[in-house]
Amino acid sequence: YTRAEVAQHRTPKERVWVTYGTDVFDVTEFVELHPGGPDKILLAAGGALEPFWALYAVHGQPHVLELLRDYKVGELSPEEAAAPPGDSADPFSGDPPRHPALRVNSLKPFNAEPPPELLTQSFLTPNELFFTRNHLPVPAVEPGSYRLRVEGPGGRALSLSLSELRRRFPKHEVTATLQCAGNRRSEMSRVRPVKGLAWDIGAISTARWGGARLRDVLLAAGVRDDSGDGEWHVCFEGLDADASGTPYGASIPLKRALSAEAEVLLAYEMNGRELPRDHGFPVRVVVPGVVGARSVKWLRSVAVSPSESPSHWQQNDYKGFCPSVDWDSVDFGAAPAIQELPVQSAITEPRPGAAVPAGELTVKGYAWSGGGREVVRLRAPVPAGARLELVCKAVDRSYNVQPDTVGPIWNLRGVLSNAWHRVPVTVTK
Repeated sequence: YTRAEVAQHRTPKERVWVTYGTDVFDVTEFVELHPGGPDKILLAAGGALEPFWALYAVHGQPHVLELLRDYKVGELSPEEAAAPPGDSADPFSGDPPRHPALRVNSLKPFNAEPPPELLTQSFLTPNELFFTRNHLPVPAVEPGSYRLRVEGPGGRALSLSLSELRRRFPKHEVTATLQCAGNRRSEMSRVRPVKGLAWDIGAISTARWGGARLRDVLLAAGVRDDSGDGEWHVCFEGLDADASGTPYGASIPLKRALSAEAEVLLAYEMNGRELPRDHGFPVRVVVPGVVGARSVKWLRSVAVSPSESPSHWQQNDYKGFCPSVDWDSVDFGAAPAIQELPVQSAITEPRPGAAVPAGELTVKGYAWSGGGREVVRLRAPVPAGARLELVCKAVDRSYNVQPDTVGPIWNLRGVLSNAWHRVPVTVTK
């Protein structure tokens, strides 16, 4: 079978198929028998089991594999290992396959988030389920011919192959959460319409990144260690480009790039594996604590500059405004580009509208703050009553706190949505 054929089987009516390795299984009859409940196993319907079993490690046992063999119906076609020929007229035809459990917000370019309940099953999000934010078609990069250009001050430059980047600079690893500026935008759109993808609470994920420190590479390119004292910037450009050849670009302050504490990476590994294509293969920037838009993927150049990146996405996007600004009065040039994000939290389980049992209730969720500020307080009170609303509010170590409602922070781009997260539930008797 092809993966496309497997993906057609996602409900009990259509039969529920999954893959493990190259084997295909019809687990329809097991759905209701699943110890974790039918909802959990249906998250994997039509796709691979591996990313879910990475979250639920109990599955990696011999008796589970033996049970699975009883449901085998075939194998994946050998051709599935080869890239599809694609459609030359469609710039997105070369995009990689994605896991069907991702909740798609747009196909072209591809933007999707994991089901919220998976975010709290494991501290690290499996690569296949990590939220994807693409602005343009995914470039196809030949690792053997890849070169990264790094321009320091005074015209000094480096040209690094992937192997040179690995060999010349010590590998550093950092666990970092990336969050899209538009995370939870759908809540803002319920106050007033906004422009942007209707992200729910899943445009946030965590991985263990491995690569070279940007600081080390910049110093090798002739940047002085004290260069970050001024208002200089480090500009990044990706290999993804629009029809005119204009690439995606962004920048961060040079001070952050040179900071050893900031741990900015030129990453080539994600959760111990080679970067997936959707997440920047072969090299991407990872800027911990900063809006995901600055962590440029498919990196082709790094340049130290006296000014911010001239890119559209730095100058005319990813900026916040007060609620009174509309599209007739907005001036992107007057607003600073988003860098560090505000304190954030959300409830992942139970889901809105769920029926929950009476008695003690376990509430799961995430809490995070930009700039490396740890969260020091998180509570979700559960009052008595047949109908209730769960609310979460986080406070970081600088005592920044989430606003209680969306209205005062509404903005026309729907970014920086971090009001208290509210989940209505019904208590069953």
